[in-house]
Amino acid sequence: MRPARALIDLEALRHNYRLAREISGAKALAVVKADAYGHGATRCAAALETEADGFAVACIEEALELRYAGIRKPILLLEGFFEESELSLIDQHQLWCVVHSSWQVEAIERARLARPLQVWLKVDSGMHRVGLHPAEYRDAHARLLASGKVEKIVLMSHFARADELDSPRSAEQLALFHEARGGLQAEISLRNSPAILGWPSIPSDWVRPGIMLYGATPFEQEQAQAARLKPVMTLESKIISVRELPAGEPVGYGARFVSERPTRVGVVAMGYADGYPRHAATGTPVMVDGQATRLIGRVSMDMLTVDLTDLPGAGLGSRVELWGRNVSASAVAYGCGSIPYQLFCNLKRVPRLYSGG
Repeated sequence: MRPARALIDLEALRHNYRLAREISGAKALAVVKADAYGHGATRCAAALETEADGFAVACIEEALELRYAGIRKPILLLEGFFEESELSLIDQHQLWCVVHSSWQVEAIERARLARPLQVWLKVDSGMHRVGLHPAEYRDAHARLLASGKVEKIVLMSHFARADELDSPRSAEQLALFHEARGGLQAEISLRNSPAILGWPSIPSDWVRPGIMLYGATPFEQEQAQAARLKPVMTLESKIISVRELPAGEPVGYGARFVSERPTRVGVVAMGYADGYPRHAATGTPVMVDGQATRLIGRVSMDMLTVDLTDLPGAGLGSRVELWGRNVSASAVAYGCGSIPYQLFCNLKRVPRLYSGG
């Protein structure tokens, strides 16, 4: 059996959720969209359900997957509904819903519901993806309450540059949010993972930890709170072949690596078809049998190559950690012009093995 696999540590996941609660002092929705960033949404939600305040997903399909798996805690639809007909499912399954457009307000006003909705009303404070225009915000709030179709409204927005700790943009967006809010008294939700970790002065009754749940830092530089995270996923495989090459020999497609000395090359059963980044460069860190070494040559679809020259004890069958407890997924990602979010979400074909509940 092919040795590539992803080990998912659910106790580390719970640690990271508790850390989000501790740092923020707020209620927290565990963000499990995109199959829990490649970690498995139903297993991650089940591991957190006894202590999570709720969950957040992108769309109703993801929410229904959790409901059908027996998850009963609140689930927020971060993108709201795409068609008015979805409101009947939102009502039936008691889902919480982001409202970010005027047409959604109108749809709720027309809806026939068995019970009032829980709405998270989103204002565009400068991200400029989705969200009500600040000038529309208070009117939308009043209309929803007047409709009799809404039980509770949480006021929310989303920061565009919270991962840039020296950027003034988050403070500017916070000011725009308060201006749009105009004195409305309600719970608010502003902080995602980088804002939880790096912006403690930003108020938030609810926080939305995403990437930090999975143990990866959203920052390219060192950050004290992010250093407390525990990696949840360890991506690993084994050496399946060893080559002894003299100096001057190319390795892999495009001859991107040429040996500068006699070199032992280990071939690993892992490639970009598994989700490992194709653009990872020579020098990207890996661990072989617990010892640090490097990627060499271009990553191919099913295999990659590592330098075993200074690891005489390593060879056929040696365990290789591509990222996890010893190799930072964030370091791998930022080193090849990507982000850890993408690394995790791109995971495929590799079986996931769970521990810790």
